[in-house]
Amino acid sequence: MCTVTLEYNPHNALARRKLAALLATGLFIKKDIILEEPTSEEVDSHRAEMQAFLTHSKRSMANIIARYV
Repeated sequence: MCTVTLEYNPHNALARRKLAALLATGLFIKKDIILEEPTSEEVDSHRAEMQAFLTHSKRSMANIIARYV
């Protein structure tokens, strides 16, 4: 099963009608999402992953950039 996220203006009558029609087909269901704050371990892991990505990116691009400098 896949998840589709829609953003719309809740004050727009046409958008509300189209959404209601889409849900009325029975092909889609509305699902409430609970956003949770990341734990400190998740934050640290993300920072380490981003740092590793940036380091690798700099190394792999160094030769290409050096050609044009």
